Amino acid sequence: MIPPLHEDLDFNAPLSSAHADRLLDRLAPLTTVVDLGCGWGELLLRAAARGATVHGVDQDAEAIAHARAQAASRGLSATFEVGDAAQWTGTADVLIASGSTHIWPGTAAALTATHRLLKPGARLLIGEGFWRQEPTEAQLAAMPMQRDEYTSLAALVDLAHTTGYRLLHLSEATQDEWDDFQCRHALGWERWLHANPHHPEAPTIRTRADAHRHGWLHGWRGVLGMAYLVLQRQDD
Repeated sequence: MIPPLHEDLDFNAPLSSAHADRLLDRLAPLTTVVDLGCGWGELLLRAAARGATVHGVDQDAEAIAHARAQAASRGLSATFEVGDAAQWTGTADVLIASGSTHIWPGTAAALTATHRLLKPGARLLIGEGFWRQEPTEAQLAAMPMQRDEYTSLAALVDLAHTTGYRLLHLSEATQDEWDDFQCRHALGWERWLHANPHHPEAPTIRTRADAHRHGWLHGWRGVLGMAYLVLQRQDD
């Protein structure tokens, strides 16, 4: 059995612990925090450790089970539910949608949907990809992304402002964060292949690992960025 991602990653995103702590600082005060598409909820658990009331939603039952186990092992009060995050209908003082805008049909739809869920003046952390530079045709051919799937960083911030937000903080994943994320993302595959070189599933897993490495090194490395925007809801 191939280990799940959470055995080798802290966050399912190019994000270091120091960077995560800085984002939580910028989101303060942390009162009621909801993470839509939370995965195994590491960022949410760190908010809970700061005294926030937290709730996470994700369709991945295994990830949610891990999040609940982590909360229990750390003695943290946190609730998690298995469900469609796009259908969540509550309200929050702080909302997180990091690496999960695919839940809605595009970034603009995600910003509109989350705006409705925030209390007046509340804050949103959105983690979203952007093109650090325009990809070549060869780079696009190597990666599973499409050219129109992302835009520039400036256009992303402009979109947030036209959707009813003001930018409070902007940061992006460093190259070290990206490289560490990609290596740790593939570590379970490599560890399994080393231990099971003649397993009937080994060719399939090797092909998957090779495709991931090729897409990263020949496609999106240095081309695709990850922006973390702390936004405040504006009201008429």
